Amino acid sequence: MKGTIVKYMKRQDILEIVYLAKDGNITKRRVKVIKAYQDTFQAYCFTKQAKRTFYFDHVLAAVPVIRREREDVIS
Repeated sequence: MKGTIVKYMKRQDILEIVYLAKDGNITKRRVKVIKAYQDTFQAYCFTKQAKRTFYFDHVLAAVPVIRREREDVIS
């Protein structure tokens, strides 16, 4: 999953991720990855409207948001 997320970060794509939180809750988030580290990545989360740190191992799925949907998120 790390390779996939880093690839989308380099393309500056907005991703929709399915994420397993530490408390066991599964959430769907729209994020733009800012920086990747060894085990984590920093991203702007459109859901929370803030920068967040995510663990690569907790990402269950990641897909790019298509351009038309992306424009709806940004505006």
